[in-house]
Amino acid sequence: MMNPISVPVSPRVTGTRCRVGFTLIELLVTIAIIAILAGLLSTAIMKAQGKAQGITCLGNAKQLSLAWLLYAADNNDRLPYNLGGSDTDRGIAPKRNYNWVNNTMDWELNPDNTNTAFATIGNFSGYANHATAIYRCPADRALSEVQRQAGWTARVRSYSLNAMVGDAGDNSRWGTNIFNTAYKQFLKATDFERPTEIFVFLDEHPDSINDGYFLNRMDQAEWIDLPASYHNGAANFTFADGHAEGHRWLNKATQPPARPDAAALPFSVDGSQRTDFDWVIQRTSVELFSVLSQAKP
Repeated sequence: MMNPISVPVSPRVTGTRCRVGFTLIELLVTIAIIAILAGLLSTAIMKAQGKAQGITCLGNAKQLSLAWLLYAADNNDRLPYNLGGSDTDRGIAPKRNYNWVNNTMDWELNPDNTNTAFATIGNFSGYANHATAIYRCPADRALSEVQRQAGWTARVRSYSLNAMVGDAGDNSRWGTNIFNTAYKQFLKATDFERPTEIFVFLDEHPDSINDGYFLNRMDQAEWIDLPASYHNGAANFTFADGHAEGHRWLNKATQPPARPDAAALPFSVDGSQRTDFDWVIQRTSVELFSVLSQAKP
């Protein structure tokens, strides 16, 4: 009888148990990799969302600017009323109905902060198709604590109109703006010698937006009203020829976070911060002296 053949058994088979799953180190490494990938994805999503909001904001401003041009075309080149301060108070209803926008916002529970009726009344709103959404930048969610406690999610308007553009009521009663008497107040669409260089609408910083009248003194280095910086430190502008563009601010002082309970405006602009201020001022109006000089034969 032949002896059975002895076959050696692999050590893997004879072991008491097989290793399955991850070791602690492998698990930690895997978690770390997932966290890194999630962080990269989150950053990418936030950037994409921010870019989309910036495009939407630019589109909103562009639609307002188109309505502004259509209004002028239907009114013998007269630009929409651009009233500021007391002229937009509730007590002056006839003027409010002529103004391009009829609400004055603040950090309290004033109904003008959330009431969209302003987009349904007035001579200008029809040219904007009474569309309420185009008056607010999607990135603008600045609220005061009292407004948050009231359950608000956002105010209704983010855009303002250059104070030197349009009939400013009492502020331009004598043909020039009482705040900038040496500079031109543009009353008609034909008043712009260089329409590509004068801005019309912009998204305004939440600390200063109240009426729709964006004002700064041309001869004083001081921000009275401040442009927004929602879009990675940039604001959107439209110009008198109808084109729109975003402009990124160079100085951090021009990009403060919203401070509903302690807004620091107005604030002076020192020499190191003048680049942003000068960019806005140069596109706000032109000196009357230079206009008259060019008109001479």
